[in-house]
Amino acid sequence: MVKVKHANLAISMILSAATLGLGACAQGTGLAPSARTTDAQAQMQGGANTPPAPEKAFNRFPDIPIPTKAEMDTARTLVFGSGESWYGQLGLETDHNANTMFDFYKQELGGFGWQEITSVRAQLSVLTYERQGRILSIQIQKGSLGGSSITLTVSPRGGAAPVMN
Repeated sequence: MVKVKHANLAISMILSAATLGLGACAQGTGLAPSARTTDAQAQMQGGANTPPAPEKAFNRFPDIPIPTKAEMDTARTLVFGSGESWYGQLGLETDHNANTMFDFYKQELGGFGWQEITSVRAQLSVLTYERQGRILSIQIQKGSLGGSSITLTVSPRGGAAPVMN
């Protein structure tokens, strides 16, 4: 019984740290979906498969849609630069299932100027996009306790040197 209490305390502390890390990146608490998402949600009329609205709360990543209530996994995140020239890896955890997240990114990335190169929906789904000499690779998998785990990796295309702000 004592071990369970310590495990719960450790999990609580980790979640608190992740929330603090996310709060440091947040612009504010009022988050609005894109017009494209709003239209799609109106058409779906709030069904169970309604894709989440993108959050604009991650101010270091203005060129990437972030699903509502996503939390940054700081252990899997390493980012250089900011604005629309950042590169590195961004780890997210979300309560939305992997299929919903796959559909979310397929729907939203075009509105952020990304052009699809390829995508594969599987146990570990992978989407690849290009924008302004940068490549975005997204890996989506089912989370261990439900929801999904998302890894976004942005790198310069080919041998291009990254631009730092």
